[in-house]
Amino acid sequence: MIVGAKNSHKHRTEPTGSRQSAPFIFIATNRLKPGAYEAERDRVPGLVEFIDATEPRLLAFNEYISADRTEVTVVQVHPDAASMEFHMGVVGERAAQAYAETLDATTGIQVFGAPSDAVVETLRAQAGRGVPLAVHAEHLGGFTRMGA
Repeated sequence: MIVGAKNSHKHRTEPTGSRQSAPFIFIATNRLKPGAYEAERDRVPGLVEFIDATEPRLLAFNEYISADRTEVTVVQVHPDAASMEFHMGVVGERAAQAYAETLDATTGIQVFGAPSDAVVETLRAQAGRGVPLAVHAEHLGGFTRMGA
């Protein structure tokens, strides 16, 4: 495959078999319980450390807080849907604990990539009735850069 424009740039050739499949991206927004910002801020570093130690395939795991500190959004980048399935099994107990302590409700979920039926069923069950779940299964193109 030739990569480059028709200008003075040198053409590069992509090695055969180096094309990667699309990552599986999961984004969930959760409303915090009233006054739970400090507790959530204190909870997240331990969660991140746990996930980093137990899920070596997970490419990225990040949590962001809204400007008014009432919602958090978790963004995960997995190499594939199987990694997401594994993640759901690993964090189930911690997720339940988070809902008991700091999270009030999931307000929306977006999935980019083709989830298994089991993942969709689990997400629907965990999120609750009426929570929007948008699945964008078809990847039209792109690339992911990770690493140093």
